[in-house]
Amino acid sequence: MKSLAIDCMGGDHAPAEIVKGAIAGAKEFDLSLILVGDQSSIEKELAALPTAGLDIDIVHTTQIIEPDDSPAMAVRRKRDSSMVVAHRLVKEGRAKAVFSAGNTGAIVACGLFVLGRLEKVERPALAPLLPTLSDQPLLLLDAGANTEAKPEHLLQYAQMAHVYLHRGLKRENPRIALLNIGVEAEKGTPLHQEAYQLLKDSGLNFLGNIEARDILNGDIDVLVADGFTGNIALKLAEGLAGTFGQMIKEELTQDFRGTIGGLLSKPALTRFKLRLDYSEHGAAPLLGVNGICLKGHGSSKARAIYSALRVAQGFVNSDLIEEIKNNL
Repeated sequence: MKSLAIDCMGGDHAPAEIVKGAIAGAKEFDLSLILVGDQSSIEKELAALPTAGLDIDIVHTTQIIEPDDSPAMAVRRKRDSSMVVAHRLVKEGRAKAVFSAGNTGAIVACGLFVLGRLEKVERPALAPLLPTLSDQPLLLLDAGANTEAKPEHLLQYAQMAHVYLHRGLKRENPRIALLNIGVEAEKGTPLHQEAYQLLKDSGLNFLGNIEARDILNGDIDVLVADGFTGNIALKLAEGLAGTFGQMIKEELTQDFRGTIGGLLSKPALTRFKLRLDYSEHGAAPLLGVNGICLKGHGSSKARAIYSALRVAQGFVNSDLIEEIKNNL
């Protein structure tokens, strides 16, 4: 059984950056790979890379799920697509995990229709890590797997997040908060009010509601949200990171003093950029499906793929799926 099946045709920079990052990650993290996609394209990229000593197979496919494809329809009709086949390799036991930077909705559909849900999970959730003021990122879920949710779904998100952080990332008693428009228990829609009560009674380390302005302060480990709101929060955070970086660059190049200050501050600015760069945080797991499914950013380049394989190594070496099954 190979460690990881990789959809080489998904993402804005496929297959070149996908293959390049996968080879770098396989070397660093001692992973065996199945590269899934158009064989001639993959072999062309491999020819320019140092692959000696690596355990790599190629599975040829003839179809690609495009960014604008209808997710469920594409998964049903494009059964020989790189994404569907990569997930099928996990379902058949030929790989331990799957990674794709392709169409988010199609990845979720593959998780549901190919891998299947865990028995006690009603809705899976995408769970990316976000940088905070502390040295520990927070886990956001759901980040867009489901646009609608019920109170019990939000409770299950919190339960899965607790297991992931406690068992997978070794954080004791993760602090959980519910994204809302105010901190008071009665704030928000009926969904939020009911979810608040379920979380309060769950036995988890639930701190209550949290407003968007406070989520990156480093005071929580898990941010629970419905997929619609969570995805907006994620995209806003990504956009602000890019905007702030551009603003700083513009200010430092306004005049001579700014340029000198920029040169003196370069090490600190480099560290700042790394803390905000999604490519350093790897892939987001789709929690709640019966297999390890990892979603990369659509614009991922080689560095992001490399980081995703670091995340994959942790999943492959753990029993996280069984832990989630046993703790729901």
